Formats: sequence, structure tokens, C-alpha cells
Amino acid sequence: MLAGLADLGHAYVSFLNPTSILYGLGGALLGIIVGCLPGLSATLCIALLTTLTIKLPANDAILILICSYVGTLYGGSRTAILLNIPGTAANAASCADGYALAQRGEAGRAIGIATSGAFTGTLFGVLCLAAFTPVLAEVALSFGAYEFFWLALFGVTMSGTIVGNDPLKGWLMGALGLFVAQIGQEGLYAYDRFTFGWSDLAGGISLIPALVGAFGFAEVLTTLANPVERKLIELKDSVLPRFREVAQYWRTVLRSGVIGVLTGLMPGVGEDSGAWMSYAAAKAASKEKEKFGKGSIDGLMAAETGDMASIPGHIIPALALGIPGSAPSAVLMAAMIIHGIQPGPMMMIQHPQFIYEVVAMTSLATISILVFGLFLVKPLLLVLRIKRTVLMPIIFLLCTVGAFASASRLFDIYCMLVIGIGAFFLRRRGYQMAPFVLGLVLGGLLDKSLRRGLVLSDGSIGPFFTRPISMAFAAVTIFTLLLYVPAFKAAVRRATGGAGDFVRGAFRRRA
Repeated sequence: MLAGLADLGHAYVSFLNPTSILYGLGGALLGIIVGCLPGLSATLCIALLTTLTIKLPANDAILILICSYVGTLYGGSRTAILLNIPGTAANAASCADGYALAQRGEAGRAIGIATSGAFTGTLFGVLCLAAFTPVLAEVALSFGAYEFFWLALFGVTMSGTIVGNDPLKGWLMGALGLFVAQIGQEGLYAYDRFTFGWSDLAGGISLIPALVGAFGFAEVLTTLANPVERKLIELKDSVLPRFREVAQYWRTVLRSGVIGVLTGLMPGVGEDSGAWMSYAAAKAASKEKEKFGKGSIDGLMAAETGDMASIPGHIIPALALGIPGSAPSAVLMAAMIIHGIQPGPMMMIQHPQFIYEVVAMTSLATISILVFGLFLVKPLLLVLRIKRTVLMPIIFLLCTVGAFASASRLFDIYCMLVIGIGAFFLRRRGYQMAPFVLGLVLGGLLDKSLRRGLVLSDGSIGPFFTRPISMAFAAVTIFTLLLYVPAFKAAVRRATGGAGDFVRGAFRRRA
């Protein structure tokens, strides 16, 4: 434990230099700007910044990406409060009470409360990130090829629920990502697969063009195809929150922080779930339920605390197990891989200090959103007046430059365009891109682990099911898939309901 505290202290000291602080502040500010623009998302921001930071040292690049991740989700609360349009899906729960407060002439107060909730929620999540990630990573050190296979397969299974309400569409996109990951020379014997004699495909589909196409170019096309009418509420009152007003909601902050982190730990449960579950819990516990939806400070505080606390919660399984819990964390994990850092059980061996560095990065992001959120309010609101016809061509230019800059191949630009156009039409049919990226990221790990396991077992699949950890992962993966079968799901509900009745009856008899 003392060694862990020493590593954590060293990580904080390593980022206390002008360059790192400047990168962190810049990443957070850019994230807030992207979050303030309705239609743009954290996944788009991280994908674009991955291309722009490809030449930076790994720590500096990841610092910018994490700060932009936190900043984007916080920035989305501005449009939720002032336009009644959530900047990101995670800010949807903030619309009702935030916009109601703004309509009463208390927009500044609402922004101050949202900033306080975002700061305290992220800070609580950072504490959990520092406490739980090293423990989970230490347990994961016992993984071998068989366990890695099931871990990757479980991650792809989660693609059914990572976004959207249709698991079949999620699995199809996850399977498509797995297929695209197999294109090119395979990892063990370097023979070509699915290249059709095209030499450019022998190197495979690079991750950066795929990310930029799926989240950047597709976002540009989607935004231009769906214009939104916006009426901005003017900011007249102060945004600096009163300490007493924030302190009286400490129960809401603590409750929402716990809910946000727990929802973040669950693969497939996004930041929006953390916000809505925190909002519902705050309403259930409140003595003034009638105020919710009409300008409740308690409701706004709960929503912003819950969604921001889920960010470190999503990073925990992404770092320790290599299983991202949401679309932005999936892209963040892909960016780490691009920069030579492989999230998952091997991280404690290959990069043991990196977990503590991520804690320091997230702490810097937390301080950044507090500073910008309270002292740069009016300048940031000017971003909302930028016309989309001006903004979208700039983003498209960044997509093109980013796709080309990673390897200086014109072929990567073609890949970005094809994937982006395909993603645009798929999204209009309800297919999301996060499962595709998840399958693309985990495809190589799944393929290599399966074939290495078969080589070690001399072709036998027995060890995949008989080793203790493999058996547990296999059971969880199969059980998760069976839960989508209506008959099996109904049987589980009956069984759990009967068990609950039995336990309650036993307690009554003892009483």
C-alpha cells in the first residue's frame, strides 16, 4: 500500500510542470468547446485529438485526451441549461431542471451548480480510480491466453448493450469490427487474409482512419443532415455558487458519486445511465419531489454529479481488464493502444506506473473544468453562435489531415471516407459505431489468444472451459447472451423472485 502511495505521489509530481499543465488545460478547454456544440460528442473529440497528438509522447497525448473527455461531458451541460439541447447524451438529464432555472432568469446559478456537481462527481470518481484499479489489475495478472480469449469475447458481447436499445444491432456491428480487424497479415505467421490481392490491404485497416471515419466524418455528415434551430438564453446572474448552497446537498453528491462510479464499472452502461439513475435516486429521496423538472437544484446537482463520476468508473475496467464501458472510453482505449500502451491485465507488468499517471491526469482534468467552468463562462458561450456551415468543413479538414498524418498514406484517407460514409448510413438505420470500434480494438487480441491457446493445448478446447478463471468468464459470457432470450430471461426473473420471497420469509420467521 505504501509503495502504491509513493507511486501515486510520484505521478502527481511528474505532472506538476508547465508543459503538462498547459496540455491539460488546453485539452479540457477544447473538450468544453466541443461539448458546448450540440451534435458533437466526446467520441468525436477524442478521435480527432488522437490524430492531432499522434506525434506527442504517450503521456502528454493521453493527458490531452483524458482532459478533453472530461471537458466534453462537462461542456454539454451548457447547452442543456441554455438551449434545452444536451451537448452530449450524458447531459440529457440536466435539461429539465437546468433549462427551467434558466427560464426563471437563474442561468448563471444553474451553471454554477452544474459546475459544482461536475467537479465533486469527478473528484469522487478519481478517488475510486486510485483505490480500485491497481487491486483489479493485480488480480488480472494471473490471466493467460485462455483467459484473454474469454475477456475479449466478453467485451465484444458487451457491444450489444454499449449503446442503443437493440442488442442485435450492437452484436452485428461488433462482429463487423471483428471481421475488419482480421484484414491484413495475421499476427502469428504473417500470411494475408481478406486482402483480395490488394497490397495496400496487407497492412490491415489502421485504427486511426477507422476512428476518424466512424466518429469524425460520419458525425459531420449526420450534423449537416439534421440542422437544429437554437434560441440562446441570455446569462444575467452570477455563476459563482454559494458554498452553503452546495454543501447542503452533500448527501446527493455522495449518493450520485457512488451510483456514477458503479454504473461506470458495468460494461455497456454509459454516462447517461449514471446521470438518469442518480436523478431518479435523488427524486426518490427528496422531500420536494414536486420541484423536480421545474427547476430543482437537487435534481441538477444529482444529474451532473452522476454522469461525471461515471467517467473514472469507465476508465477502471478499461485499464485493468481492457473492457471499455462506453463509446468514449472505447475510443480512449484505442488511443492508448495506438500510443503503445496496452490496457488490460498485462499493464501492471508492462506499464505499472501508468495507472497512477492516469489518476493524476484525471485530477488535473477535474481542476481544469472547475477553473474554466467558473471563470470563462461568457467567452465560452460565444462558441454557441458559430454556424455549422463554418464549423463542419473545418472538422472535415481535420479528419482528412488526421487520417493521413498517422502513416502518410493516401490509402488511409480512402479508408476514412469509406468507413465514414458507411457509418453515416448505418447510423441512420439505428446502428451505432462504438460496438464496431470495440470489435476492431479487441479483434486482434481475440484472434491471437484463441490460436495461442490452441497451440498450447495441442488443438484441444478443454482448457478454455476447465481453467478456473476461464470457466468463470465463459459462464458469465454465455449467461449474458442467454439473458437476451425471452424464455431464459423470464425463467431467471421467476427464479430470482422466488429466491427473494424465500429470504424475506426466512427473515420474518426469525423476527
